[in-house]
Amino acid sequence: MTLCCGLRSFFQFFKTPVYHQQTKPRTLRHVYFRSLASASSLSESVELFGKLYPRDNYTNVTPKILSKVGKNLHNQKYHPLWLIKERIKDHFYKQYIGRFGNPLFSVYDNMCPVVTVEQNFDSLLIPFDHASRKKGDNYYLTCNHMLRAHTSAHQRDLVRSGLDAFLVAGDVYRRDEIDSSHYPVFHQMEGVRLFSNHELFANVPDGEDLLLFEKSPRTPQKQETHTLEAVKLVEFNLKQTLGKLMTHLFGGGLEIRWVDCYFPFTHPSFEMEIKFQGEWLEVLGCGVMEQQLVNSGGAHEKIGWAFGLGLERLAMILYNIPDIRLFWSKDERFLKQFRVSHIDQEVTFQPLSKYPPLINDISFWLPSQGYSENDFYDLVRSIAGDLVEKVSLFDQFTHPKTEKLSHCYRITYRHMERTLTQEEVRVLHKALEITAEQELGVVGRY
Repeated sequence: MTLCCGLRSFFQFFKTPVYHQQTKPRTLRHVYFRSLASASSLSESVELFGKLYPRDNYTNVTPKILSKVGKNLHNQKYHPLWLIKERIKDHFYKQYIGRFGNPLFSVYDNMCPVVTVEQNFDSLLIPFDHASRKKGDNYYLTCNHMLRAHTSAHQRDLVRSGLDAFLVAGDVYRRDEIDSSHYPVFHQMEGVRLFSNHELFANVPDGEDLLLFEKSPRTPQKQETHTLEAVKLVEFNLKQTLGKLMTHLFGGGLEIRWVDCYFPFTHPSFEMEIKFQGEWLEVLGCGVMEQQLVNSGGAHEKIGWAFGLGLERLAMILYNIPDIRLFWSKDERFLKQFRVSHIDQEVTFQPLSKYPPLINDISFWLPSQGYSENDFYDLVRSIAGDLVEKVSLFDQFTHPKTEKLSHCYRITYRHMERTLTQEEVRVLHKALEITAEQELGVVGRY
């Protein structure tokens, strides 16, 4: 069941990627003016899915990111993200059956990634001054519209439509650092389950005398509107549900532990860690939904849980995929490994040839104000795309007289399918130096 356009999980966002065939740049002039065309010679509006969004001082989505919107890797058959999504969906379909023999959970995996700021933040009770709202961390179309930063942007609307149990999968967008496990486009899957008084206490002796709600002080164990009995049952159901899911994905004998944490939209809140190949790994965030959120969806008489997980993270762990850029590869050596006869068939990823890296440094004086590291990372992606494997800030220097701050970044270039030449990288790197001065107001120290 899908709706068309018209929990790294979303929970991980509040503790607190894309691959294509790269064409060989012809000359520095070609690369430089191509980058300026994408960064500067833009129309007054951003067009997406046939709709125009007039640019304003919040608009920061780049052509590179816009080119990824609508690719929906999680819906491409036999893609590793599709395999993970289908395995989770199949598990929920088989394990949880409704009163009439149909699957209890409905699945939405084609919802439009353009959402309002109100959907993405306000509906989830995220404070106006919360760091997650920053322009530097999100892709805004306008001050009121953005590319969703988590699939939970749809949570209240789906509850409002009358759903008590659903899964949502989709692409999400965040401005972030550049390394093998971070990418500005990735995919999430989340689940929500609501319970009425009768559903929650149906199998409890004298359950008809128990209540979901009361007025009492908020404690680390519960919200001020919930009874302790109700919260403990919801928490038990949530942890049991997720424990079964991880056992289904990773196999029997899996060690699981729960870590208390904080999210704006759940309380109490937890992170699940699993012991995999001798190491404890965080795989998802979850918790008892804030009742204010549930009430805003019109489900005043119900209490519920929610979880969110990152599909790339699970796939990288399960299949031992070393670089998040691979999920966007069109290389048949990668894709054919996931053409399985059954979605639960075991897959052991065989690494592709590791081509040698080329490392170049770039250093510059920062402007007195307005510089953001994520702006620089976006610029690197716009010019060099997926040829960049990693960007790391490895040195900072403050001039003793002028007090100006200098940053030095180390950029690792590596093609996934062939050996790069120093000439190619030199052209890209020079274009980056020129465009950084033009677009970010920095002064080079080359």
